Amino acid sequence: MKHIFCVMCCAFLLVAGAQEKKFLSPDEFLTGKQALPKVLLVGSWHFNYPGLDAHKTEEKNRINIYSPQRQEELQELLNYIALFKPTHIVVESGRNTGYLMYNYRLWKQGKELLHANERSQIGIRLVDKFKLDTIYGVDAYPLLSALTDKKDSSQPLNYIDTLARHLYFGGDDTIQKRYTAFYNYQDKLKINNRLLDMFKYINSEPVINSLFGAYIEGGQFATNDFKGADALSMHWINRNLRIYRNIQKIGFKKNDRVLVIFGNGHIPLLRFFFKSSPVYQLVNFEDLDKLSE
Repeated sequence: MKHIFCVMCCAFLLVAGAQEKKFLSPDEFLTGKQALPKVLLVGSWHFNYPGLDAHKTEEKNRINIYSPQRQEELQELLNYIALFKPTHIVVESGRNTGYLMYNYRLWKQGKELLHANERSQIGIRLVDKFKLDTIYGVDAYPLLSALTDKKDSSQPLNYIDTLARHLYFGGDDTIQKRYTAFYNYQDKLKINNRLLDMFKYINSEPVINSLFGAYIEGGQFATNDFKGADALSMHWINRNLRIYRNIQKIGFKKNDRVLVIFGNGHIPLLRFFFKSSPVYQLVNFEDLDKLSE
């Protein structure tokens, strides 16, 4: 009996020791305890409604960002985002942002209104608030377009050319119709809700997690061959990877705070890239309230 008791005790100690075994987090190797540049992604709709996206907002559901009510709401939104205290502001624009800064200077002189787009209404206003010297444009041209734009029309079509011709977004299948209903719902919400409430909604994790599904279910993706997958990877995914690379190339110090303002369709991929990277710390939009506590 004494022998059996000893064996049982040893077995118990072995089990207890196994349960206490600690597995190291990847951060123990990849980041350690060093400070990292913080990144805040803010997804937006295009305030000036350029009509370049697959989903087109009906005129009756468009907001007028210049109206007194929306300008008041805009200040509330800006005060919330300002809790992040950005040191760099990145927007959906080409690398030459001189036109934004020129408009900014005229606005400061009382000679022009700021452009209606979110780059100016949010980005430039925060540049002014935090006395930053510039705003960074990091949008990028996708590989598929770069390869086909200068195609010699006298030459026969190759596979890459067929991908460009195949490229489109949306569709009439069941999944795409569901997404259209979701987009229309958001458009109507914008009419009847304050800007800050809408931004909290469209930047919430459930909404962000749902958006990329429109690209990989039905629509252009659902082909019998790989054209849908190849077109998507060489166009939309590639464009966002290039955007991410442009942000990387700015170069940040450990205490920098980088505000990234883009159309909310970009946010799922950009969020994945930043969450995957060991050199940035991603801040969630809904957590900004905690910075004021």
